[in-house]
Amino acid sequence: MGNKPGAKLQNTELIELRRQTTFTDAEIQEWYKSFHKDCPSGDLTADDFKKIYAQFFSSGDSSTFAEHVFRRFDINGDGKISFREFLISLNTTARGSLDEKLDWAFRLYDRNGDGYISRDEMFAIVDAIYKMIGSTIQMPEDESTAEKRTNKIFRTYDSDHDGKLSRDEFIRGRISIFLSNKMSKLIHGNI
Repeated sequence: MGNKPGAKLQNTELIELRRQTTFTDAEIQEWYKSFHKDCPSGDLTADDFKKIYAQFFSSGDSSTFAEHVFRRFDINGDGKISFREFLISLNTTARGSLDEKLDWAFRLYDRNGDGYISRDEMFAIVDAIYKMIGSTIQMPEDESTAEKRTNKIFRTYDSDHDGKLSRDEFIRGRISIFLSNKMSKLIHGNI
């Protein structure tokens, strides 16, 4: 970023981050201060990222899932997350539109970046999620293992039955589930 760790964010960088995110100047400055308090070197390493995830998911093993998320936050692929990368990714995951969040999620699953999610790629993420949540959530029988959940996703999302999910198939599947859950809550009075 060009700043010494802990230094105040330069005005040109603040303007650029405001342009790239929906955060206010005050929010950007607060995130910057917190980021540099936790990451005095100015970069977040994969090991540090895993430690942060472990604090939130202490009942399971979050390390593999944290590696996948780290890869998405590390926009330039240099093996570390700068404040800029952190804030842009946080903005997408926390404040992005539904389409932006779905695109971010698609790219999380599409580990090799070929524009499709293979069954192996899906399984790797689903398995990491299952390991992370541990036994804290009781899953339905048809989702009781990562393999069963992956198979169910492919049965539901893979509309052309080619064994891989395109971005459109993934997004249609996710939106369908999202709307179904919203409708169920509406019908049952949970909204």
